[in-house]
Amino acid sequence: MLADPRLREAVARLGALRVKAAVHRAQERARAGTLAPGEVADAAVALLPRAPSGLRPVLNATGVLLHTNLGRAALSPAARHAVWDAAGPTDVELDLRTGARARRGRTALAALHDRVPSAEAVHVVNNGAAALVLTATALAAGREIVVSRGEMVEIGDGFRLPDLLVSTGARLREVGTTNRTTPADYADALGPDTAFILKVHPSNFRVTGFTRAADVGDLVPLGVPVVVDIGSGLLAPHPLLPEEPDARTPLRAGAALVTASGDKLLGGPQCGLLLGREDTVRTLARHPLARALRVDKLTLAALEATLTGPGTPTAEALDADPAALTRRAARLAAGLSADGVDARAVPSTATVGGGGAPGVTLPSAALSLPERYAAALRGGTDPVVGRLEAGRCLLDLRSVPEPDDARLADAVRSAGR
Repeated sequence: MLADPRLREAVARLGALRVKAAVHRAQERARAGTLAPGEVADAAVALLPRAPSGLRPVLNATGVLLHTNLGRAALSPAARHAVWDAAGPTDVELDLRTGARARRGRTALAALHDRVPSAEAVHVVNNGAAALVLTATALAAGREIVVSRGEMVEIGDGFRLPDLLVSTGARLREVGTTNRTTPADYADALGPDTAFILKVHPSNFRVTGFTRAADVGDLVPLGVPVVVDIGSGLLAPHPLLPEEPDARTPLRAGAALVTASGDKLLGGPQCGLLLGREDTVRTLARHPLARALRVDKLTLAALEATLTGPGTPTAEALDADPAALTRRAARLAAGLSADGVDARAVPSTATVGGGGAPGVTLPSAALSLPERYAAALRGGTDPVVGRLEAGRCLLDLRSVPEPDDARLADAVRSAGR
């Protein structure tokens, strides 16, 4: 059976064990009389997965640019190429000129520093939560972290910031109230056990009305380090996101450290960014826990290519022209309608997602299809994830790269059959 060209090719792609298991399952059906012997090879091929991994590529047509359930930021072509190059042996910790050991990830760290020159030093760990854990462990174990009650957030899937920080051995000193915390509240809480003041961006909700929050510039003069978790990984201000914190601003205001995620608005791989003073970052990088939280060579490669390469899919989606999105929707709807699909071009509203820019909406355009298409598109050979709204399935084009329009149309046609 394994001499069948299709199965021989599958062995090279998926491995002999997986292919043999599919053949055995097909043979059992033949022995049971539910399959003709001549159909065993065809049945075995049909049982094989399309890829070695259980992860399936999907088209994100939800209108949520950084969809956590879909892996947040899509890597740029440059980052994908860098990952492929780094998959084999690399000089990740070797100086090829001298043959001596070299600093791990040195070129990726240099690229990050070049993008945020306001930071004296930078370090990278495996996600945003790890950046906070390393900070609290290295700087505040057995001491106090002063934080506003309005910033004691849950970061998703039941993970709460207070629990995360307390697990490091630090104590939390809560100040202010849910809606108002003043610089005086922080000042009154400082004492000999204060390790640092923590400012956390409440990235997945907004508090409006009678509110007040202290700025970094108000807290730096208090004389203790100020650590700022900006969350979404915006390195510099963006005109479409005026209320979204960025790394550059608090560093210029005197923050000792800024932490952020790499797989959100930066548009890179999952990682945690630590940017700040030389002595602070050095303390974190040399702590024993830093080894357990370090990133692998694939992440380093993807991060560097994201920082130095052309625009990311996240940036392109964020900056997309609404008029161009409307034209794309009209063109797709016309083509699908000509094929008998009930497809309409409609205005839509997209969001950033991934815990970034809460309350910010982005004008967009979508394909509107009958509701039944939602499940059919998710279950297709090339899955598409949209959203249901007012009894229709919407495929929002702001989160779909324009080169994928033909792929999207083919998936819709297949789902309608």
